[in-house]
Amino acid sequence: MEEERKIGFSEEQERLVKESWEIMKEDIPHLSLYFFTQVLEIAPAAKGLFSFLKDEEEIPQDNPKLKAHAIKVFKMTCEAAIQLREKGEIVVSGSTLKWLGSVHLQKGVIGPHFEVVKEALIRTVEKGVGEKWSEEMKGAWSEAYDHLAAAIKAEMKQEIVDDETNAEATSV
Repeated sequence: MEEERKIGFSEEQERLVKESWEIMKEDIPHLSLYFFTQVLEIAPAAKGLFSFLKDEEEIPQDNPKLKAHAIKVFKMTCEAAIQLREKGEIVVSGSTLKWLGSVHLQKGVIGPHFEVVKEALIRTVEKGVGEKWSEEMKGAWSEAYDHLAAAIKAEMKQEIVDDETNAEATSV
């Protein structure tokens, strides 16, 4: 019980995220398009942050990079939820948090961008699970995403510190 308070993610929240992910995996091609449509509906300027959308008038229906990116976001958020319960911290498989921090920093991602993606993610999960949607499920996905976003932001800040330290060391 103490551990749950410390990490802020309960067994029930983990169950809700896993259950909804299993449902959504069945319709990833459709949901990935919906997800990006939501991102761009909330923040049209975000299109420039995605290399695979930059030169497109509208969201391409069969873009494999778009689909792959959406799957990564969903999967990392779901895995983040599971890791929160199992390890008490964010652990991202397949790619490191350091790499994620670096990429997000290079793309010029800032705090409000994370909120746009979170809102788009929540809308997509709601659509994806249909009647199984609940406020508890919304809270679970929000919590999991917030932890993942915080971990990426921390890596972005660390990279800035590392870059400044390296710049000072080479200028001496």
